[in-house]
Amino acid sequence: MPKKRFTEDGWRRDPWFKALCSAFSACKTEQELADFLRDIGTLSELQAWSVRLEVAKQLAQGTPYRTVAEHTGASTTTVTRVARFLENGEGGYRRILRAYQHRRLALGGHAEEGKNVERNPSALKRYLG
Repeated sequence: MPKKRFTEDGWRRDPWFKALCSAFSACKTEQELADFLRDIGTLSELQAWSVRLEVAKQLAQGTPYRTVAEHTGASTTTVTRVARFLENGEGGYRRILRAYQHRRLALGGHAEEGKNVERNPSALKRYLG
């Protein structure tokens, strides 16, 4: 049997992908999600996904590409790819960053305990708006 491949016009309708999305949705806590992610992903994959999200956060804050690459260890190719999806993707990064921003505001401006990570709110609002 040939290896299954997603295409740009059909990936969203693929039953295996839909099952994966449902599995993510079924996780009720961060711990459940972390356990599931660890079971389905290698440590390298988990790190790559984590780096991409951090790249998106920093780009949305207005951090220059090269600085993002230096801070995250991501290649400039990865930074550029994330930026392209921020601007022209399906809106997933923007939705997550918007939720992250709301959570940060609910915590009094701190995304992580003791850290204020918002450096350039106008750039962040540009990406999220």
